[in-house]
Amino acid sequence: MSVTITRDEFTVWSRYIYEICGIFLDDSKGYLLETRLSSLMREVGVAGFSELYYKAKSDLTNALRRKIVDAITTNETSFFRDSAPFDLLRHKLIPELVDRRKKAGLRLVPIRIWSAACSTGQEAYSTGIVLKELLVDTNSYDIRIVGTDISDKAVAQASHGYFSRMELERGMPGDKASRYFVPNGDRWKIRDDIRGMASFRTMNLLQPFSFPAPFDIIFCRNVAIYFTEPDKIRLFQNLGRSLARDGALIIGSTESLTGLCPEFEPKRHLRSVFYQKKEG
Repeated sequence: MSVTITRDEFTVWSRYIYEICGIFLDDSKGYLLETRLSSLMREVGVAGFSELYYKAKSDLTNALRRKIVDAITTNETSFFRDSAPFDLLRHKLIPELVDRRKKAGLRLVPIRIWSAACSTGQEAYSTGIVLKELLVDTNSYDIRIVGTDISDKAVAQASHGYFSRMELERGMPGDKASRYFVPNGDRWKIRDDIRGMASFRTMNLLQPFSFPAPFDIIFCRNVAIYFTEPDKIRLFQNLGRSLARDGALIIGSTESLTGLCPEFEPKRHLRSVFYQKKEG
């Protein structure tokens, strides 16, 4: 049974959640804290939200804080979620990118893709599967897929590359499941050649970040919906700095940068919209 949060406790907790992970909780989200944190209270042996808050604030190891982030940021994900972005990769973005790079005389074609807020890795591995099927001989390419998420727990699972049958069946066609995963006990492991394309790390997208090279494609889908408008602007401006001049930014199908970030312009291909930085 969940513990009821008081109005004063919610005020304190909403401020704390915003401070540690940038998620803005309005007054209607008390139920979310109650459902997401009640099991954590039982785990650490506290009776209420105030006690959990003070325990987290006094924990110098930040272990409890990380568990709170894991609980709050558990997001919906699946393999090939919303097929349109992966069709966009397959039929437009990757072929055009490879063509540009080969015309530039590059023998080992670099491909850099970032899955921001990657959760447990399904988006990153779906991308790797698309690349493997499209390019076939991946030895001719220098492929690097980076997955980042604020949740340590999610990043750990993504790094290990193990998934339950239920996770695998959510979005993964049967022929791809048998082709790209191998059974391991009661779980399924992503094949090594796909796993080798990806690396994962913990990152807060609202804090300063940098990468050694810009990305050709950035996925940041259904992340900004949890942020305030100023934080959305800051997020996409930061992403723009990590995007190659001719790179593509892919956001959620219900999201838009129009009127928010004028430095990006929308481009359409079939059912998909993606964004590129304006020239000049």
